[in-house]
Amino acid sequence: MTMTVIKPKWHTTAEVAAMLGFGLSKTKMLVLTGEIRSVKIGRNRRILPEWVDDYVRRVTESEAVSA
Repeated sequence: MTMTVIKPKWHTTAEVAAMLGFGLSKTKMLVLTGEIRSVKIGRNRRILPEWVDDYVRRVTESEAVSA
């Protein structure tokens, strides 16, 4: 029997908070201010993995410039 691993196509705000090591409030604020892109589906926000990567890239690049 072959097992297929299904990777999530997008993440909840809580999942992104856990990935980044941030609190849920901070992550929600980053989403609401547009620092982290998201889409609203019904009452919920969803975030693509690439958008999390984009946020991390932008933050680390701006840190490297200011250092």
